[in-house]
Amino acid sequence: MSQKLLLSAKEIDIILHRLACQLIENHTHFENTVLIGVQPRGIFLADRIKNILVKDYNLSDVKMGYLDITFYRDDFRRGEKPLEANKTHIDFTVEDKRVVFIDDVLYTGRSIRSALTAIQSFGRPTEIELLTLIDRRFSRHLPIQPNYRGRQVDAINQEKVKVHWLENSGEDAVYLISN
Repeated sequence: MSQKLLLSAKEIDIILHRLACQLIENHTHFENTVLIGVQPRGIFLADRIKNILVKDYNLSDVKMGYLDITFYRDDFRRGEKPLEANKTHIDFTVEDKRVVFIDDVLYTGRSIRSALTAIQSFGRPTEIELLTLIDRRFSRHLPIQPNYRGRQVDAINQEKVKVHWLENSGEDAVYLISN
């Protein structure tokens, strides 16, 4: 197994600031916008984006939540071991809000399809957008595309894209892993 560094910590930081600026361009003061980190790995990216918006751009009222999609997945009962749920933490309604889903890697699109179903429990948004750090082209099973993407990666066959965050892996890096 080999791994190739796709993004270093410095490159990730630059991309996160660009993504935050793109969000500001489209949502200005975020009075009608909520950020939703898709569990489990999207929460690290969501936290980082929110921190940049608050600390670097002085946006004080950015609402953010975490959405667990475990029981909305289409492969929920297909594995041999039971899936472990994460915690949903959304303490606001999304009714008539602009929702930005945040996830680290967009691969087949199935996780986002699950998130689209799960968010309906919290109201009916006026619009849903997708922000992702890595967009794996040529891997989509569903017609889902990100509105905001950090980097587009052409991973083929059995290659995997692994995102490491300082908070859970001890480093900020993105790797392409080949068997």
